[in-house]
Amino acid sequence: MSKVRVHNFHVSLDGYSAGDTITIESPMGGAERMFTRFDGRAIDGVHAVSDPITLDRALTSTWGQGIGAEIMGRGKFGPQSGEWTDDGWRGWWGEEPPFGTPVVVLTHHRREPLHFDNGTSFHFLDAGPKEALEYAQDLANGQDIRLGGGPSTVRQFLAADLVDFLHLVTVPMILGGGVSMWDGLADIQERFTIESTSSASGLTHHFWNRATTA
Repeated sequence: MSKVRVHNFHVSLDGYSAGDTITIESPMGGAERMFTRFDGRAIDGVHAVSDPITLDRALTSTWGQGIGAEIMGRGKFGPQSGEWTDDGWRGWWGEEPPFGTPVVVLTHHRREPLHFDNGTSFHFLDAGPKEALEYAQDLANGQDIRLGGGPSTVRQFLAADLVDFLHLVTVPMILGGGVSMWDGLADIQERFTIESTSSASGLTHHFWNRATTA
């Protein structure tokens, strides 16, 4: 059975993962400073980085292993809201999105799929977590589903008890506001076994695996 996984998900010390308002200039809504330690090159594997294999890079590299599809909220795809317009927008990543798999974008507004030469495709779906997961599983050919965010999307899937694994990265800073990971999820940790380790960069990596019953 495929798993639903969250990877490299950055959270501030006060529990925020994004700012309130996404714009083209500010894709994280003002929370971009949380990612100054993040080396996105390592998502393709440590072999993609000529620099030393640090703990942060090694853990970041699990992002794509065994993934057959991703689910993301509309804000991760772009800053627009409401009906789609013919503005040529194809995502934050231009013509080379890093996914290499089908990606399900949750939106209340229909749009034809987008396809890219590197194997990435975006499929726009108006659905709740359970239906979206079933749709993504049909695209994933038996592999795992990565839940890419943003925090509101991850929170909805956690509330629906559909997440099997989270790799959360605590960043040692206070944002003071934004979109919380944890609103309405009191005691969610009781569903998981949790391991944590800190790196020389100051990041703390937390691994939440769904608890199994004997």
